[in-house]
This record gives sequence, C-alpha cells and structure tokens, in this order.
Amino acid sequence: MKKQTNSKLTLPDNVAIQVRNVCKHFSLRANSSIKELIIKLFTPKSKRHNNQEFHALDDISFTINQGETVGLIGVNGSGKSTMLKMISGVMQPDSGEVLIRGKIAGLIEVGAGFASELTGRENVYLNGAILGLSEQQINERYDDIVAFSGIEKFMDTEVKFYSSGMFLRLAFAVAVYSNPDIFLIDEILAVGDETFQHKCIERLKEQQKHGQTMVIVSHSEDQIKALCSRCIVLAHSHVIFDGEPEEAFKVMRKNL
Repeated sequence: MKKQTNSKLTLPDNVAIQVRNVCKHFSLRANSSIKELIIKLFTPKSKRHNNQEFHALDDISFTINQGETVGLIGVNGSGKSTMLKMISGVMQPDSGEVLIRGKIAGLIEVGAGFASELTGRENVYLNGAILGLSEQQINERYDDIVAFSGIEKFMDTEVKFYSSGMFLRLAFAVAVYSNPDIFLIDEILAVGDETFQHKCIERLKEQQKHGQTMVIVSHSEDQIKALCSRCIVLAHSHVIFDGEPEEAFKVMRKNL
C-alpha cells in the first residue's frame, strides 16, 4: 500500500485531516545484549523466543473537518500519542496514509524543539522559525508571546534552567501565536498550574471561533468536554467509538 503523509492532495475542500487505514507497530525487543546473543547462539531454534511486536495502531481510519475540535481518548497504551505523532509527521505509518491540509503546530512533548543551551528569547525565534514564521512576524508577535507566557523575567535565561511549567508556558505561547491551521495537543496542559490551564483553554476557545482545527489528547474529562464537540475512542489499537464526548467517555470506561 502506498504511504503518503502530510499530503495536500486528494482532500475534499472541507476536510483538514484524513487518516486512511493507518498501521504502526514497534518491536518490544529491538536490541539484544551480548549475553542474550550468546544464549541465542547456543539455543535450538525451536526454543528461541522471537522479538515481540506491539501494534500501536491497527487499520485506523477517520476524517476531521476544518474547524472541528476532536478529542482522542483512551487508556494508556491505546495509541493516542502515536496517532497524534502520525498526524504531525513526527512518525511515519508502516502502512496507510495521513493527509492534511494547512500548517500544523503541535504541543506533543514539553520542551520538544527547545535548545537547552539557548535562552527563552532565542528559543522563541528558533521555534517561531520552525513553525514557519518570518523574523518580522516573530518581532511583531514577540511581546504578545512573552506576555501570554508570563515569564518575562526569565526570557534571557537559558531554558535548561526552566521548570516543566515554564517550558509549557513558553511553548504554548509560541505555538498559539504562530496561528496554525491545525493545532495538536498531547496531555500538555496537565503540566501547568490551574490558573494557566484555564488561560490556555480560554485562548483555545478564541482560536476555535476563528475556525482553527484542533486534535486534543487528554485524560481530563473536563478539559475534553470544555473544548471538544466530538471524541474518537481508541482501544487495543483500534477505533471503537466516534461521536459525542459524553457517550465517548462511557464507552472508554466500559473498556478499561
């Protein structure tokens, strides 16, 4: 099967993301120690244990329209974060395809994309450039980014000294002010304090009014219900439900 990721081709006009028959698996024993290799050498083939494969995603398909905010929910290990990485392009599917329309910004891991030896100020320019902003655009938005982050006093401090909460504040501020077409969030709001979480949610609601497409992974039922009009439930590497958030959490709890 042809694999095509982050293509802007063959999508209907109202579709932002289309996932078609995506599969992804990982080897649970990718590496062997010298001891294991010696044991394997002197063990009859009939008694050897082959490396096990974990199927993170198995024939996953769904479509997200432009302007939708969709929650990806499920227990740990159900494939949520892997699916988000497929959409972002961080990972490639083993088979199937992920088609997207527009510019993506993601908050998938706290501090991802930050250079630890650079200051907060320098990282704003670095991450802004990675997200497709010109230097002039970053200059124009810099004060708003810093004000939203609330860490003005630390912008000339190397980010290796930042707490996870400070990482979150700056990463979120840069991402939202890059004005992406598609915004991906993976459990990122669980790091910040309650006041900043509320600030982020209110900002995301503003982005929704402007037609931004969002995909959110979170274990917080309150956050999902506050932001999402639709939920996709993953279990055992498959989609088991796609619909209203209230019903989605009932389905997820039945499959714990």
